[in-house]
Amino acid sequence: MKVDIISPDDLIYSGEATLVSLPGSKGAFEILENHAAIISTLEKGRIKVQTTGEDDKFFDVNGGLIEFSDNKLNVLVN
Repeated sequence: MKVDIISPDDLIYSGEATLVSLPGSKGAFEILENHAAIISTLEKGRIKVQTTGEDDKFFDVNGGLIEFSDNKLNVLVN
């Protein structure tokens, strides 16, 4: 799936992922390829982006929101 993590100032990450773990407002959750469409808010925590053939990438965030649809995940963070 395509993942973009965007802050108000910059594009933090853009690439392909097999799994993304997120600090949701109601608890942590994960998104895999072909997940149902979802919009959710994020709390302060750590985003984990798992890719094939590379080390996992981690991003600390202070909150934000996500939108996932058609195997594209947009993460807007503070």
